Amino acid sequence: MRRWVADLGVVALLFLTVLDLAQHYEVAIGAAVALAIARALALSLSWLWPRVAVVVSLVTTGVTAALTTPVSASEPWPWGTTAAFGHSFVLAIVGARGLGRREQLGWWVATQALGLGAIALAPDRGGWRGLITMAVLSAVAVVVGDLVRSRRETNRLLVEQETISKSERAERERLQERTRIARELHDVVAHHLSVVVVRADSAPHRLADVPDEVRAEFAGIADEARASLTEMRRVLRLLREPVDQPQELGPQPGLQEVPELVESTRRAGADVRLVGEVPSGFDPAVELTAYRVVQEGISNAVRHALHAVVEVAVRRTAGELEVTVQNARPPRPVVPAPGSGQGLAGMRERVALVDGTVSTGPTPEGGYLVQAVIPVGQEVAGGDHGHGG
Repeated sequence: MRRWVADLGVVALLFLTVLDLAQHYEVAIGAAVALAIARALALSLSWLWPRVAVVVSLVTTGVTAALTTPVSASEPWPWGTTAAFGHSFVLAIVGARGLGRREQLGWWVATQALGLGAIALAPDRGGWRGLITMAVLSAVAVVVGDLVRSRRETNRLLVEQETISKSERAERERLQERTRIARELHDVVAHHLSVVVVRADSAPHRLADVPDEVRAEFAGIADEARASLTEMRRVLRLLREPVDQPQELGPQPGLQEVPELVESTRRAGADVRLVGEVPSGFDPAVELTAYRVVQEGISNAVRHALHAVVEVAVRRTAGELEVTVQNARPPRPVVPAPGSGQGLAGMRERVALVDGTVSTGPTPEGGYLVQAVIPVGQEVAGGDHGHGG
C-alpha cells in the first residue's frame, strides 16, 4: 500500500510540475519536462537514498529558479508552488527516514540561503515575499520529519525494552525453577542422608556386642554420608544462587582425591583397584571433571556389576588426560540398583565443557568401559605428582 501511494505521489508531482511551469512561468516545454522529471526523481530517491534526494531536490530547485521567469508579478519566485511543496515533501521524508535533527536544520538553512541568493541576483523577477512560502513549508516539513523519526525511534526502543523485559522474566522464572528444584532435592535427599548418619552413628550404641570391625564400618558409613551431604549442599547452593554472583563453595575435589575415592569404595566391599600413578597439577576445572568421571564410572560399575573387579586409571599422554574406569564381567548376574539413567549423559556434558570426549560401551571380555579424554595444556605449578592406590 505504501509503495502505491509513493508511486502515485511521484507521478502526481511530475504532472503538476509540468503544468505549473508551463502555465505560470516563461520556460521552454522541454526544460519544463526535464525539471519536472528531476523533481519527481528527487522525491522517489528520498525513500532509498535520503541525502542524495536532498541534494538533487535542492539543485533542481535552484536550476528551476534560474531558468524560469514569472509571467506576472503575482507568481511566486524564486520558489514556485510545486517547487516549494516538492522540496518540502523531500525534507519531510528524509527526516522521517533517519536524518538527524542538526542535518535537517542544515538543509533548511541551505534552502533559505539559496532563495536569498536568487533574490539578490535577480531582484526584478520576484520579491522577499516569495521566500515566505518556502521558509514556512520547509520548516513544517523539518518538524514533521523529526517528529516521525522520533516516534519511530521511540517505538523501536519500546520494542527492545519489551524484549529485554521478556528475557528478564524468563531468566527470573528459570532462577525460580532452579530454586524450587534445589529446595525439593534438599528436602528429600538431605533428610535421608541425615537419617543414614544418625543411624550409623547410633547403631553401635543401640546394638549389643558390636565387634570393632562393625563399629568401624558404621563409622565409615556415617563419614561417607556426611561427605555426600556436604557436597550435595554445595551443589544445591549453585542452583539456589544466581550464576553471576560469586560462590564460596570451598575447595572442590580433584585428582589428589581419587585414591581416597577408590579406597572408600573398596572399604564398602567393592573390588576397586587403582592402576598406576595419578597425575595432578592440572587446571582445577579439568581435575574436577576427571574426578567426577571416576566417581560416576565407579558408581555405575558397582551398581551394574557389584562383584566384578573395577580398574581405575588416570594417565597423562601427549597433551591429553585419559581417564578410564573398566569393570570385568561379573561372576554372576546382578540386578542393577535403581538409578536415574542420566549419569552418562551428565558425564558427557561435564566433559564437553572442558572440550573433552567420552566413550562408553561393553568390552570383548563381557565387561564395561568408560573412557574420557580431556585436552590439557601446560601443567600449573606443582608438577606431576603421583598418588598410588
